[in-house]
Parts: sequence; structure tokens; C-alpha cells
Amino acid sequence: MPWNTLSSFALVIATLVAVPANADVRPYPSNFSIREIQTNGTMLHVRIGGSGPAVVLLHGFADTGDMWEPLAATLASDHMVIVPDLRGMGLSTVPGGGFEKKNQAKDIAGVLDTLHVARADIVGHNIGNMVAFAFAERYPERTTRLVMMDAPVPGIGPWDDILKSPLLWHFRFGGPDMERLVAGRERIYLDRFWNDFAADPAKFDEKSRAHYADLYAKPGRMHAGFAQFAAFDQDVIDNRKAVGRGRLQMPVLAIGGDHSLGSTMAYIMRFAADNVREVVVKDSGHWLMEEQPKATIAAIVNFLSGASAVNPRALSVAEMGTLAKNEAGAGTSGVEGIQTIVLSGDPAKAGPYAIQLKVPAHTNIAAHTHRDNRFGMVVSGEWHFGYGQTANAAATTALGPGGFYTEPAGMAHFAFTGDQPTIVYITGQGPSDTNYVSTARH
Repeated sequence: MPWNTLSSFALVIATLVAVPANADVRPYPSNFSIREIQTNGTMLHVRIGGSGPAVVLLHGFADTGDMWEPLAATLASDHMVIVPDLRGMGLSTVPGGGFEKKNQAKDIAGVLDTLHVARADIVGHNIGNMVAFAFAERYPERTTRLVMMDAPVPGIGPWDDILKSPLLWHFRFGGPDMERLVAGRERIYLDRFWNDFAADPAKFDEKSRAHYADLYAKPGRMHAGFAQFAAFDQDVIDNRKAVGRGRLQMPVLAIGGDHSLGSTMAYIMRFAADNVREVVVKDSGHWLMEEQPKATIAAIVNFLSGASAVNPRALSVAEMGTLAKNEAGAGTSGVEGIQTIVLSGDPAKAGPYAIQLKVPAHTNIAAHTHRDNRFGMVVSGEWHFGYGQTANAAATTALGPGGFYTEPAGMAHFAFTGDQPTIVYITGQGPSDTNYVSTARH
């Protein structure tokens, strides 16, 4: 996963065709114009087209607003589409600082003010995901719907565990020496992202790679890219404070590639929002717009049209109690006394699902596996969880409320409860199953 930034004259109102810097990348339709919009102490390069309810598309690192052309062209038939290059990225000005996502949300608010737009749907990918989240938290009254695409959110949900992935070494890669190493080798550095985070690297075509590498080689652009990541520590503080003041109430679409975050994108967002719909795009890694544009565009258009309703509000405690409660079913451990509530989807069928397990005190779950990758969070009580072919209390980690863990496909794991009952929330990609490795315990 990677990330973005801006430019600085007076406001220029142009009726130019929004042609990207390299003709190899598809130009925006002729009904789009370009404006250089001064906002929050910097200048953003913004593409604008169409009419109707406003929608803002926010790109990430290793690409620019050019990535959105297919979606923008589709949405412009009934939306006013606004596509900025983020601060320091693409053709926007490179400022001296201000890369905290909360501050970049203010950049976007300034663009909307200039365009006299009161409210908008906000769509983000990668670093743009983080700016989109910050915008929704800072300006909930201006955010009609929120689309979050395949990138974690600093400080939200399993952020600390996600940081442990060796694939994310670039989160801490930055500073003068790193910039010197990359200078003149931007294509080599960026290829690593396009290759490692794709299900099929060939889907990120050579013309697009050359186009973006050329843009990122321009003065200050890689510095701005590194600054996006360097701001994560402050983003964590800002996001946790924001969620502490209240959860997001607008409808949220969480999209993940099945070879990347998958259903984890929705899992992350449910830590901060009450109304989350989940979509997992098949045969895609992180680069959803490049790898599976048709499926990705269809999911976003469907969501923004309101045709596919998410829950209009969160379920109350009383309403949760009315959901169907089953004994152990598909994807559960099959232990007597454990109560399963299917929150969404169906673990026995293809597609994303979410279940809640109510596990009595002094329950032992022997070593077993599931065919799908699963992600769990402890809601209440204490969950003693471990990996191995034989259940072993000494090999478990005690997880309290909010504790996060994973159940990788085919990896044996086991769990115990102590003196109190425990509630666990689990998401996965069905069809799921349970295969016991051993019923022994030591």
C-alpha cells in the first residue's frame, strides 16, 4: 500500500480539456475542465466535470488524480465530479508541510468552498483513503456518503497489527538519505509498489507506469510522498481523538481486493462507523482501478446511487437480540454452548460474512483450521488465543476487549475462555468451514 500532495499562483479558471501530463494515460473527457485552486495555504490541481450531486475522488501514493478517469467519466453523467491532485502530488504545488490528513481534509474543504459545493460524496483510495476518512470525521455535515478503498486508516482498528507486516516497510522509509537513494530511480522505487501490491502486476500497464514515474520524478514530488507517510504518527493521534468524539453515521462503502485487504477493509471501518457495507473485488490486489476497473466502478456507482442500501442505521442492543441465534454452524468451532449470530452474509456461501460468537466461561476450543482467512476482535470478556497443532494454554495470548487477531487460512489455532463469558466478532470470506486438527490438550 502506498501515497500523495500540490501548486501556487493565483486562482486560474480554465476551460481546458483535462489532459494528463502524458498522452499514454487516457485523457479526461472534453466536458472536464482544469482549475488550479488556492486552498489552505497551497494550490491544488483540480479536474472538474459533469453536473448534479458532487462527488470528490481522492487518489493515493504512486498515482495521481489521473487514476480516476474511467470512474470520473462514468459519474459525470449525473454528478459534479471533482478530482484533485493531493497536496504535493501530481501537478499540485509542493508546500513545506501540512501533510497530516486532518489538514489535507481542510485542503479539500477549501476546494469545495471555492466551487460553492456544500456537501459531497467522498471516495478515497490509498493515502486518499486516509484523507477521505479525515474529511468525514472533520466535516460529517458535508459528507453524504463515504467510499474507502483498500488501505488501512492510521489509528483505527487493527492499525498496530497491520504495521507489523514486512510488506509495509515503506511506512518508515523517508528522510534526506532515502530521498537521495531514490532520486533518479523513481521508477525502480514505484515499480515495487505496483508489483508487490497487485494480484497480477501486468494489470498495471507500462504506459501508466511511465506516466506516473515521470510525474513523481518532478522536483519535490517524492519528498511530498515521503511526507505523507511521515505524518502517520500524528494521523493516529488525530483519528483516535475524532472517533472518541463520535462514530461516523453516514453510509460507508468499504472495498477491498481479494488479494489485498479484502473484507478487512470493512472490518477496519466498523471500528469507526455504524453503517458499513462491504464489497470484496475478485482477482484484484490493491490497485482496484487498474486491476478490476469494471467491477470497482460498478460497486461505487451502485453505492452512490443508493440502489444498494446499506443498513440505514446501526442495530440497537435490543435489535441485536432479535437476530437469528444458532448453534455452531459453518465456520464455527462446533463446541456445545457457543451461540452464533450471523451479522451479515452467510459463512456457508461465497462472499463476505460477519459473525458474533458468544462463548461461555471455561470453554475449550481444540486446534482446528478454516479454509478462509478470518479476522477476529474481542468485544467483551477475555479470549485466550493461540496457534499450533495441539491446544496449549501456555501458548495462548490473553486478549481483552478490542483485542485483534487473525486466523490465516489453513493455520491451526485454538482458544479458551476463563472465568467469564466472552463475545468475539469474526469476519471472513465464505464459504468457510472447520476442520479439527487434534482434540488433545496439554
